Amino acid sequence: MICVTGATGQLGRLVIGELLKSVPAGQIVAAVRRPAAARDLREQGIVVREADYAQPGHWPLALAGVQKVFLISSPDVGERVAQHKNVIDAVRDSASVRLLAYTSMLRADTSRVPYASEDRATEALIAASGVPSVFLRHGWYTENYTMHALSSEQEGVLYGCAGKGRISGAARADYAAAAAAVLTASAGCQPVYELAGDSSFSLEELAQEITGQTGKAVRYVDMTEPDYRALLMRHGFPPVVAATLASADTGAAHGDVLGDSRDLSELIGRPTTSLSALVATALASGKDVA
Repeated sequence: MICVTGATGQLGRLVIGELLKSVPAGQIVAAVRRPAAARDLREQGIVVREADYAQPGHWPLALAGVQKVFLISSPDVGERVAQHKNVIDAVRDSASVRLLAYTSMLRADTSRVPYASEDRATEALIAASGVPSVFLRHGWYTENYTMHALSSEQEGVLYGCAGKGRISGAARADYAAAAAAVLTASAGCQPVYELAGDSSFSLEELAQEITGQTGKAVRYVDMTEPDYRALLMRHGFPPVVAATLASADTGAAHGDVLGDSRDLSELIGRPTTSLSALVATALASGKDVA
């Protein structure tokens, strides 16, 4: 059995969708904080088990009979290491788990993005556990930028604090396909994959792409990190999420989300999704989407 943690999140659902292409539903465990939110997964025949990152007592039962675990990093920035440790300890003590895959950050060992320290600490905990592991170090999700495409078209402005920094982004679906490839591989996985898009873009180029697709002039306005964080909060983002997005932009300005690895496209057996395709999807949605 394969267990996907945080299974009702955006990435978790995509990973399960990819697994269903080759794995029987009854061999997939969806570990979730709120089982009621996973009713649709249960209806597909997937095994749904309650497993809150913050509740260590949930995990031994959640992992019963599981051979492979896909640990999606907790969204609770600042609390992630303790929460991840609850899962890792249960994996270490499990009689059945033989692989733990973790969604770390691109070049987590050297990244200057502030919350990368939590990924470094989690990787260290996994290494110390002695459980065979794979670190799927994710670059940035392009959707974190294209989700503003429609409002940018309407206002004529795209805001950020990335300067001229370049972003080797890829779609969530690309990362999900890579996870499924690792989780269903019989052997031969690398211990670390640096996952990034095949090409990179700047936020100025994103504004130009929106302009080209809509015919409406959109310009990029670069802000300070505190000002951009405040803008995101005014638009309804929770403070922690706003801080995470703003600090990632600063990381982009420093080159921390630029990568030339082809690990991602090699894992999924196709080119990563283009910026133009994701902008088109965002614009066609009729609303700003995450």
